[in-house]
Amino acid sequence: MPSWDELRKQFESQPNDESKLYWLEASLTSSLQNIASLRANRNVILYGSAFLQKPQVPGITTMITMEDINGLMSVMQGMDCSRDLTLILHTPGGDPGAANALVAYLHSKFTHIEAVVPTYAMSAGTMMCLGCNRIVMGRQSQLGPIDAQMQTGNGLRSAGAIIDAFERAKSEILQNTNLAHLWHPILQGMGPSLIQEAQNFLDYGEAMVKGWLEKRMFAGDADAAAKAEQVAKHFNATQIHKNHSRRIDRNEARGLGVTIDELEPDQAFQDAVLTAYHLLSLNFSVSKAVKLLASNGGVVWQKIYG
Repeated sequence: MPSWDELRKQFESQPNDESKLYWLEASLTSSLQNIASLRANRNVILYGSAFLQKPQVPGITTMITMEDINGLMSVMQGMDCSRDLTLILHTPGGDPGAANALVAYLHSKFTHIEAVVPTYAMSAGTMMCLGCNRIVMGRQSQLGPIDAQMQTGNGLRSAGAIIDAFERAKSEILQNTNLAHLWHPILQGMGPSLIQEAQNFLDYGEAMVKGWLEKRMFAGDADAAAKAEQVAKHFNATQIHKNHSRRIDRNEARGLGVTIDELEPDQAFQDAVLTAYHLLSLNFSVSKAVKLLASNGGVVWQKIYG
Protein backbone atom coordinates (compact mmCIF):
# COMPACT_ATOMS: atom_id res chain seq x y z
CA MET A 1 0.00 0.00 0.00
CA PRO A 2 1.45 3.41 -0.95
CA SER A 3 1.65 5.89 1.90
CA TRP A 4 0.13 9.35 1.73
CA ASP A 5 3.59 10.78 1.05
CA GLU A 6 4.26 8.29 -1.75
CA LEU A 7 0.95 9.17 -3.38
CA ARG A 8 1.75 12.87 -3.04
CA LYS A 9 5.09 12.33 -4.79
CA GLN A 10 3.36 10.44 -7.62
CA PHE A 11 0.90 13.29 -7.92
CA GLU A 12 3.64 15.92 -8.02
CA SER A 13 5.60 13.96 -10.64
CA GLN A 14 2.86 14.52 -13.21
CA PRO A 15 4.01 17.01 -15.90
CA ASN A 16 1.27 19.64 -15.55
CA ASP A 17 -1.84 20.64 -13.61
CA GLU A 18 -4.19 18.92 -16.02
CA SER A 19 -2.23 15.67 -15.79
CA LYS A 20 -2.16 15.92 -12.00
CA LEU A 21 -5.93 16.22 -11.76
CA TYR A 22 -6.42 13.39 -14.25
CA TRP A 23 -4.01 11.16 -12.28
CA LEU A 24 -5.79 11.96 -9.01
CA GLU A 25 -9.26 11.14 -10.32
CA ALA A 26 -8.11 8.03 -12.19
CA SER A 27 -6.24 6.75 -9.13
CA LEU A 28 -9.25 7.29 -6.90
CA THR A 29 -11.53 5.43 -9.33
CA SER A 30 -9.00 2.60 -9.59
CA SER A 31 -8.84 2.27 -5.79
CA LEU A 32 -12.63 2.06 -5.54
CA GLN A 33 -12.73 -0.53 -8.32
CA ASN A 34 -10.14 -2.54 -6.39
CA ILE A 35 -12.35 -2.40 -3.30
CA ALA A 36 -15.33 -3.56 -5.36
CA SER A 37 -13.42 -6.58 -6.68
CA LEU A 38 -12.27 -7.49 -3.16
CA ARG A 39 -15.88 -7.34 -1.91
CA ALA A 40 -17.36 -9.78 -4.43
CA ASN A 41 -18.04 -7.09 -7.03
CA ARG A 42 -20.18 -4.92 -4.79
CA ASN A 43 -21.04 -1.34 -5.60
CA VAL A 44 -18.73 1.13 -3.82
CA ILE A 45 -19.48 4.74 -2.85
CA LEU A 46 -16.99 7.01 -1.12
CA TYR A 47 -18.39 9.97 0.80
CA GLY A 48 -15.85 12.31 2.37
CA SER A 49 -15.35 15.91 3.43
CA ALA A 50 -12.35 18.19 4.01
CA PHE A 51 -13.05 19.02 7.66
CA LEU A 52 -9.49 18.01 8.60
CA GLN A 53 -7.71 19.72 5.72
CA LYS A 54 -9.80 22.91 5.68
CA PRO A 55 -10.80 23.77 9.26
CA GLN A 56 -10.95 27.45 8.25
CA VAL A 57 -13.97 27.07 5.95
CA PRO A 58 -17.51 27.46 7.36
CA GLY A 59 -18.49 24.22 9.06
CA ILE A 60 -21.69 23.83 7.07
CA THR A 61 -19.67 23.36 3.84
CA THR A 62 -18.04 20.16 5.10
CA MET A 63 -21.04 18.76 6.99
CA ILE A 64 -23.76 16.39 5.85
CA THR A 65 -26.50 18.51 4.26
CA MET A 66 -29.57 18.04 2.09
CA GLU A 67 -27.50 19.06 -0.94
CA ASP A 68 -25.61 15.77 -0.66
CA ILE A 69 -28.56 13.88 -2.09
CA ASN A 70 -27.64 15.44 -5.45
CA GLY A 71 -24.14 14.03 -5.21
CA LEU A 72 -25.43 10.63 -4.13
CA MET A 73 -27.85 10.44 -7.04
CA SER A 74 -25.07 11.50 -9.42
CA VAL A 75 -22.58 8.82 -8.40
CA MET A 76 -25.28 6.12 -8.35
CA GLN A 77 -26.25 6.74 -11.96
CA GLY A 78 -26.00 3.48 -13.89
CA MET A 79 -25.37 1.30 -10.83
CA ASP A 80 -26.71 -2.24 -10.68
CA CYS A 81 -28.58 -1.92 -7.39
CA SER A 82 -29.27 -5.65 -7.24
CA ARG A 83 -25.69 -5.85 -5.96
CA ASP A 84 -24.85 -4.90 -2.40
CA LEU A 85 -23.17 -1.63 -1.39
CA THR A 86 -19.95 -0.77 0.39
CA LEU A 87 -20.27 2.80 1.71
CA ILE A 88 -16.99 4.42 2.81
CA LEU A 89 -17.63 7.35 5.14
CA HIS A 90 -15.34 10.14 6.33
CA THR A 91 -17.35 12.96 7.89
CA PRO A 92 -17.67 15.11 11.03
CA GLY A 93 -21.46 14.78 10.85
CA GLY A 94 -24.09 17.38 10.11
CA ASP A 95 -27.85 17.61 9.75
CA PRO A 96 -29.69 14.53 11.12
CA GLY A 97 -32.54 15.25 8.69
CA ALA A 98 -30.08 15.07 5.79
CA ALA A 99 -28.62 11.83 7.15
CA ASN A 100 -32.16 10.47 7.32
CA ALA A 101 -32.76 11.41 3.68
CA LEU A 102 -29.48 9.86 2.49
CA VAL A 103 -30.00 6.60 4.39
CA ALA A 104 -33.64 6.36 3.29
CA TYR A 105 -32.54 6.76 -0.33
CA LEU A 106 -29.86 4.08 0.04
CA HIS A 107 -32.33 1.75 1.75
CA SER A 108 -34.70 2.17 -1.19
CA LYS A 109 -31.97 0.96 -3.55
CA PHE A 110 -29.87 -1.67 -1.77
CA THR A 111 -30.75 -4.78 0.23
CA HIS A 112 -27.44 -4.95 2.10
CA ILE A 113 -25.13 -2.05 2.98
CA GLU A 114 -21.83 -2.19 4.82
CA ALA A 115 -20.33 1.04 6.16
CA VAL A 116 -16.55 1.33 6.20
CA VAL A 117 -14.93 3.92 8.48
CA PRO A 118 -11.24 4.55 7.65
CA THR A 119 -10.91 7.15 10.43
CA TYR A 120 -13.90 9.34 11.37
CA ALA A 121 -17.65 9.04 10.98
CA MET A 122 -18.99 11.27 13.73
CA SER A 123 -22.42 12.52 14.82
CA ALA A 124 -24.78 12.26 11.84
CA GLY A 125 -22.08 10.15 10.16
CA THR A 126 -22.41 7.70 13.04
CA MET A 127 -26.17 7.73 12.47
CA MET A 128 -25.59 6.73 8.85
CA CYS A 129 -23.29 3.89 9.93
CA LEU A 130 -25.90 2.61 12.37
CA GLY A 131 -28.38 2.62 9.49
CA CYS A 132 -26.33 -0.02 7.66
CA ASN A 133 -26.30 -3.80 8.04
CA ARG A 134 -22.77 -3.87 9.42
CA ILE A 135 -19.81 -1.56 10.06
CA VAL A 136 -16.14 -2.17 9.26
CA MET A 137 -13.66 -0.33 11.51
CA GLY A 138 -9.91 -0.32 12.01
CA ARG A 139 -8.01 0.28 15.24
CA GLN A 140 -7.81 3.97 14.35
CA SER A 141 -11.46 4.31 13.36
CA GLN A 142 -14.01 6.10 15.49
CA LEU A 143 -17.70 6.79 15.74
CA GLY A 144 -19.20 9.41 18.03
CA PRO A 145 -22.26 10.39 20.06
CA ILE A 146 -25.42 11.26 18.12
CA ASP A 147 -26.93 13.69 20.67
CA ALA A 148 -28.23 16.70 18.77
CA GLN A 149 -26.33 20.00 18.59
CA MET A 150 -28.66 22.98 18.27
CA GLN A 151 -28.00 26.36 16.70
CA THR A 152 -29.17 29.03 19.15
CA GLY A 153 -28.58 32.74 19.65
CA ASN A 154 -25.58 31.78 21.79
CA GLY A 155 -24.07 29.55 19.09
CA LEU A 156 -24.09 25.77 18.78
CA ARG A 157 -25.32 24.12 21.97
CA SER A 158 -25.84 20.53 23.06
CA ALA A 159 -29.51 19.63 23.27
CA GLY A 160 -28.66 17.13 25.99
CA ALA A 161 -26.79 19.74 28.01
CA ILE A 162 -29.78 22.09 27.81
CA ILE A 163 -32.07 19.37 29.20
CA ASP A 164 -29.53 18.42 31.88
CA ALA A 165 -29.16 22.04 33.01
CA PHE A 166 -32.93 22.42 33.30
CA GLU A 167 -33.28 19.20 35.30
CA ARG A 168 -30.43 20.25 37.59
CA ALA A 169 -32.06 23.62 38.19
CA LYS A 170 -35.39 22.01 38.95
CA SER A 171 -33.81 19.57 41.40
CA GLU A 172 -31.75 22.20 43.23
CA ILE A 173 -34.65 24.65 43.51
CA LEU A 174 -36.97 21.95 44.89
CA GLN A 175 -34.36 21.14 47.52
CA ASN A 176 -33.62 24.78 48.35
CA THR A 177 -35.97 27.51 47.12
CA ASN A 178 -33.37 30.16 48.00
CA LEU A 179 -31.46 29.06 44.90
CA ALA A 180 -34.29 30.14 42.61
CA HIS A 181 -32.93 33.67 42.21
CA LEU A 182 -29.53 32.29 41.15
CA TRP A 183 -31.10 30.06 38.49
CA HIS A 184 -33.63 32.65 37.31
CA PRO A 185 -31.46 34.41 34.66
CA ILE A 186 -30.27 31.07 33.27
CA LEU A 187 -33.77 29.61 33.06
CA GLN A 188 -35.10 32.84 31.60
CA GLY A 189 -32.51 32.54 28.82
CA MET A 190 -33.63 29.00 28.08
CA GLY A 191 -37.37 29.43 27.92
CA PRO A 192 -39.85 26.54 27.72
CA SER A 193 -39.79 26.42 23.91
CA LEU A 194 -36.00 25.85 23.81
CA ILE A 195 -36.24 23.05 26.36
CA GLN A 196 -39.02 21.34 24.41
CA GLU A 197 -37.16 21.81 21.14
CA ALA A 198 -34.02 20.28 22.66
CA GLN A 199 -36.01 17.26 23.80
CA ASN A 200 -37.58 16.95 20.35
CA PHE A 201 -34.14 17.00 18.71
CA LEU A 202 -32.87 14.24 21.00
CA ASP A 203 -35.98 12.11 20.54
CA TYR A 204 -35.87 12.50 16.76
CA GLY A 205 -32.31 11.24 16.38
CA GLU A 206 -32.73 8.38 18.82
CA ALA A 207 -35.98 7.17 17.25
CA MET A 208 -34.46 7.37 13.76
CA VAL A 209 -31.43 5.26 14.70
CA LYS A 210 -33.54 2.78 16.68
CA GLY A 211 -35.79 2.24 13.67
CA TRP A 212 -32.86 1.64 11.33
CA LEU A 213 -31.14 -0.78 13.71
CA GLU A 214 -34.31 -2.78 14.23
CA LYS A 215 -35.01 -3.08 10.50
CA ARG A 216 -31.43 -3.56 9.29
CA MET A 217 -28.59 -4.55 11.61
CA PHE A 218 -30.72 -6.48 14.09
CA ALA A 219 -33.33 -7.74 11.62
CA GLY A 220 -34.36 -11.30 12.48
CA ASP A 221 -33.18 -11.12 16.09
CA ALA A 222 -35.85 -12.15 18.58
CA ASP A 223 -34.97 -9.13 20.74
CA ALA A 224 -34.30 -6.71 17.87
CA ALA A 225 -36.44 -3.90 19.29
CA ALA A 226 -34.83 -4.05 22.74
CA LYS A 227 -31.29 -4.22 21.30
CA ALA A 228 -31.99 -1.33 18.96
CA GLU A 229 -33.35 0.79 21.80
CA GLN A 230 -30.34 0.06 24.03
CA VAL A 231 -27.81 1.00 21.32
CA ALA A 232 -29.67 4.16 20.26
CA LYS A 233 -29.97 5.33 23.88
CA HIS A 234 -26.27 4.79 24.53
CA PHE A 235 -25.14 6.74 21.47
CA ASN A 236 -27.62 9.50 22.36
CA ALA A 237 -26.68 9.79 26.05
CA THR A 238 -25.05 13.15 26.80
CA GLN A 239 -24.69 12.10 30.45
CA ILE A 240 -22.45 9.19 29.42
CA HIS A 241 -20.33 10.82 26.73
CA LYS A 242 -20.02 14.36 28.21
CA ASN A 243 -18.54 15.65 24.92
CA HIS A 244 -20.03 15.43 21.43
CA SER A 245 -16.60 14.69 19.94
CA ARG A 246 -15.92 11.77 22.29
CA ARG A 247 -14.36 8.77 20.55
CA ILE A 248 -16.43 5.60 20.40
CA ASP A 249 -14.14 2.84 19.15
CA ARG A 250 -15.07 -0.53 17.71
CA ASN A 251 -14.69 -2.34 21.04
CA GLU A 252 -17.19 -0.07 22.77
CA ALA A 253 -19.61 -0.30 19.86
CA ARG A 254 -19.26 -4.07 19.64
CA GLY A 255 -19.82 -4.35 23.38
CA LEU A 256 -23.24 -2.78 22.87
CA GLY A 257 -24.13 -5.38 20.25
CA VAL A 258 -23.37 -3.31 17.14
CA THR A 259 -22.25 -5.58 14.28
CA ILE A 260 -18.61 -4.60 13.75
CA ASP A 261 -16.08 -6.24 11.43
CA GLU A 262 -12.39 -5.51 11.84
CA LEU A 263 -10.49 -3.95 8.95
CA GLU A 264 -7.08 -5.49 9.66
CA PRO A 265 -7.58 -9.26 9.05
CA ASP A 266 -8.07 -8.75 5.29
CA GLN A 267 -4.78 -7.06 4.40
CA ALA A 268 -5.67 -6.47 0.75
CA PHE A 269 -8.98 -4.85 1.68
CA GLN A 270 -7.35 -2.71 4.37
CA ASP A 271 -4.71 -1.50 1.91
CA ALA A 272 -7.35 -0.67 -0.70
CA VAL A 273 -9.52 1.26 1.77
CA LEU A 274 -6.60 3.25 3.17
CA THR A 275 -5.33 4.02 -0.34
CA ALA A 276 -8.74 5.45 -1.22
CA TYR A 277 -8.69 7.44 2.02
CA HIS A 278 -5.19 8.82 1.32
CA LEU A 279 -6.23 9.83 -2.19
CA LEU A 280 -9.31 11.55 -0.77
CA SER A 281 -7.11 13.45 1.69
CA LEU A 282 -4.67 14.38 -1.06
CA ASN A 283 -7.49 15.66 -3.23
CA PHE A 284 -8.69 17.96 -0.44
CA SER A 285 -5.14 19.17 0.19
CA VAL A 286 -4.43 20.23 -3.41
CA SER A 287 -7.84 21.35 -4.65
CA LYS A 288 -10.67 23.68 -3.67
CA ALA A 289 -12.98 20.73 -3.01
CA VAL A 290 -14.58 20.57 0.44
CA LYS A 291 -16.73 17.50 -0.16
CA LEU A 292 -16.47 14.56 -2.52
CA LEU A 293 -18.61 11.60 -3.50
CA ALA A 294 -17.24 8.98 -5.89
CA SER A 295 -18.17 5.52 -7.12
CA ASN A 296 -16.35 2.53 -8.54
CA GLY A 297 -18.17 3.35 -11.78
CA GLY A 298 -15.87 6.32 -12.26
CA VAL A 299 -18.37 9.06 -11.38
CA VAL A 300 -17.06 11.84 -9.12
CA TRP A 301 -19.11 14.69 -7.60
CA GLN A 302 -17.34 17.47 -5.74
CA LYS A 303 -18.43 20.56 -3.87
CA ILE A 304 -16.04 23.48 -4.35
CA TYR A 305 -15.54 26.33 -1.89
CA GLY A 306 -13.55 29.53 -2.47
